[in-house]
Amino acid sequence: MSHFSMIEARPLPGKKNRSISWRSREGRSVIYQIVAILSVLALVGLLVSNTLTNMRLRGIQSGYDFLFQPFGFDISETLIEYAPNSTYLVAFLIGMLNTLKVALIGIALATLLGVLVGVGRFSANFLVRKICYGFVEFFRNVPVYLQLLIWYLVFTEALPDFDKAWTLGHFYLSKNGVSFPWPVWQMGQTLALLGAALGGVFAIYYRRKAKAHFDQTGQTRPVLWVSMAVTLALAVLGWLLGGAPSEWNLPKVGDFQIENGGVFSPEFMALLCGLVFYTASFIAEVVRSGIASVSLGQHEASASLGLTKSQSMRLVVLPQALRVIIPPLTSQYLNLTKNSSLAVAIGYPELVSIANTTLNQTGRAIEALSIVMLVYLTLSLITSALMNWFNASAAIQER
Repeated sequence: MSHFSMIEARPLPGKKNRSISWRSREGRSVIYQIVAILSVLALVGLLVSNTLTNMRLRGIQSGYDFLFQPFGFDISETLIEYAPNSTYLVAFLIGMLNTLKVALIGIALATLLGVLVGVGRFSANFLVRKICYGFVEFFRNVPVYLQLLIWYLVFTEALPDFDKAWTLGHFYLSKNGVSFPWPVWQMGQTLALLGAALGGVFAIYYRRKAKAHFDQTGQTRPVLWVSMAVTLALAVLGWLLGGAPSEWNLPKVGDFQIENGGVFSPEFMALLCGLVFYTASFIAEVVRSGIASVSLGQHEASASLGLTKSQSMRLVVLPQALRVIIPPLTSQYLNLTKNSSLAVAIGYPELVSIANTTLNQTGRAIEALSIVMLVYLTLSLITSALMNWFNASAAIQER
């Protein structure tokens, strides 16, 4: 006679019907949050209502209709063309693009300089270590506002006049700023940029494949040179497909200034140098602390595998240090972008400078400042989102 083991069937636990009730702790928590949000909204509504009432009693106009009126003032540096009848909306766009220009270039240069100085703090060379240490301590402890003023004096007073500019080939450095050759833009340059972008995508893919190969076999592949070669080849291919344009707009010394070519104004160079050196000193400390957080055993293990010191730093130490480096690095990027608003002190026409001129002409202070707040908030959120994505991709994955 066969016996069958009987297993008692147990019903699956049903989902709890959640309801907001004052008797439950979870319900009270939800009610508290709703009350807090409504209180904040009521306070904001009260402030807006009182502000509009006081402005109306004093005969102060409000609204954003001024954005479609001609702004009527000159902007010394712009990435896009504007006409005498261009609107304030175009002026704010010019200011935003100028802010983006200094922020993007500044972040790239500050990251490069900061990483080099941070890694240099661990150099076996005594002089290199002390120079990196002195760089960090000097630029980190001098207020960035003061550094901007010093750099502005350097570019406007210490450099020679345009007719005695320091030259290196077709590059000129003078009180006019930095003048350099600039290509006459055609389809070839556009396709070359597209090819370079595709090369960047390939570099990211190839780096991941090389890392996976290293994890499996312990053998390294040349990532940097391969990525650079492919990117350059795709850029050259796009340039050739676009007709291989080779015409350049070369700067030359004119009667009153250096004419033609591209130019970085003294105001832009002062702002860029001040922000880059100040932010790089903090990034260097972030990198140093991240490297120091990696245990000494990792250095010894990489040395036992036959890796050189540079390979150990690049392949073993820095990837592990990234999880410590990236979060504070995000804060430094945000600080650099927001510190660009100090450019109003040296006359660089970025977003805050344009907003100040606009509110002086129109009297729409609240509207102008709200646009500035919205732009900086948007830039900060985008930067944070990109860095959070990078942080997630660089995090150590559990198996």
